Amino acid sequence: MPLVPLLPLFHNLNRKYFDEALTSGLKPIVTVKWSDGRLRKTAGFYRSQTKFGVRCGSEIVLSKPVLENLPQIAIESTLCHEMIHAWIDLVLCVREGHGPNFHARMKAINTAQTRFQVSVRHEFPVPINRPKWIAVCPSCGLRFPYKRFVRGAACRQCCNTYHGGGWHASCLLIYEPASKED
Repeated sequence: MPLVPLLPLFHNLNRKYFDEALTSGLKPIVTVKWSDGRLRKTAGFYRSQTKFGVRCGSEIVLSKPVLENLPQIAIESTLCHEMIHAWIDLVLCVREGHGPNFHARMKAINTAQTRFQVSVRHEFPVPINRPKWIAVCPSCGLRFPYKRFVRGAACRQCCNTYHGGGWHASCLLIYEPASKED
């Protein structure tokens, strides 16, 4: 399923629920884009960029891996969620996460329509990343999944039990490539 263009959705939501406050003329005051594929645990985020304490841009990024196979209402609710963050930051000029301004706007949007529901947390299925490595303790045999090779990592349990909690070379983990079952 191809990804839908975000700008038409943004303009529609901006007109309906934000009184066009997130645009200047026809141009959005925040960049709206799909992720490059690395955003895998969250459906999207809003970020205000500053350099030396001066705002130099803001962006809403939606996750390709999380949203690409979901219905359009999932994209709309996620985009609307991030637009609330942008509205609070850029229009109200308030710094808050999911505080009272967020909840008030979310409630107003959810009351005004029934097509989708904006929520604080999504419950979309998230792709599972398999570990690339399994680290094995040579002393106790415990196995730990790792995404990357970590030089000098030791088994905490063995270090605590046999070496008073201090790092010891005898507890250095041995890495082996993860199998499909791990």
